[in-house]
Amino acid sequence: MRTASTLNGRRHEVGADPATPLLRVLRDDLQLTGTKYGYGAGLCGACTVHLDGTAVRSCVRPLRAAGGRAVRTIEALNHDRVGRALQNAWLAHPVHQCGYCPGGFLMTVNDLLKP
Repeated sequence: MRTASTLNGRRHEVGADPATPLLRVLRDDLQLTGTKYGYGAGLCGACTVHLDGTAVRSCVRPLRAAGGRAVRTIEALNHDRVGRALQNAWLAHPVHQCGYCPGGFLMTVNDLLKP
């Protein structure tokens, strides 16, 4: 089945099983590897993306939930003023992390700070 949605501002169609986790499609089919797999249960937030502007856990969200909707990943966070400011602040004030989950942190905070 083909599922179409807007991904980071561009229309995309994928031919994956609608029950496939959105995370798997983003990483495996579309090569957007900034969104990470943590536990696969929606607990850690490393897989956070925006779905119609709201932060969601892509590891537990099936592809069918993204059909016809706007999906934004960490790769496009700098496309808005708040996202750029968050990335600049993260770089200016290094947080001691391994680098695996900051994308999820930034996507979640971006959702919380949206106007």
